[in-house]
Amino acid sequence: MKMNQDSHSTHISQKFNQELEEIRSQLLEMGGMVEQQVKDAVQSLLDGDSQLASEVRAKDHQVNQLQLNIDEYCTQILARRQPAASDLRLVLAVIRATADLERIGDEASKVARATLKLAEEGASPCGYIEVRHLGNHVRQMVQDALNAFARFDSKQALAVLREDENVDLEYRSATRALITFMMEDPRSISQVMSIMWVLRSLERVGDHASNIAEYVIYLVEGQDVRYSEIEQIEAAIAQRGRSLQPNN
Repeated sequence: MKMNQDSHSTHISQKFNQELEEIRSQLLEMGGMVEQQVKDAVQSLLDGDSQLASEVRAKDHQVNQLQLNIDEYCTQILARRQPAASDLRLVLAVIRATADLERIGDEASKVARATLKLAEEGASPCGYIEVRHLGNHVRQMVQDALNAFARFDSKQALAVLREDENVDLEYRSATRALITFMMEDPRSISQVMSIMWVLRSLERVGDHASNIAEYVIYLVEGQDVRYSEIEQIEAAIAQRGRSLQPNN
């Protein structure tokens, strides 16, 4: 069964409908908090704002607690309702997605930690343009993945997966440029290495956004696409769409 926004609101039990909507709402709330963490972490680095970096790190505890709360709620639903089909996929997708959101928060915290380190050592002589570009790119991926989850939109989720390939290219290009800079100016190695670790964390944010997009496709299409190539996923979605069309 292909899932859409109305699929989980057709149960006899209104309470069950509310429970499913609640876990989805909690996931999106957590996602909004994590997305802001990424934005603030990058901004703290670009501005050299140690106070903002400290706030990003402090929010990590809230994100962790949200994950625990959502996991507990999902566990209760599984135990009480024993959901099947699309309802079960929704609960499982929420559990998986919250784990990736928590890891995105961890990566944002690492960026904030690098900001504090650079504040002590002195700002890096390069790499800030790359951080800004990559940071904006992966934050948009997180936002798009969450929007896809909110709308049960497998096409938007697929677009997020495509963007991950562009992020990987951008990351590798930035890394090569920074390595070249360090070779030309060995005195900059410590600061530039911090920027490289920031870029690595941002690239990982993109990976986790892609994971969430894969869960959306699993939720909507009923097919686990982890470890699949983009072309395979596109073909599977297209084939499923054709099979669901009424015969002429």
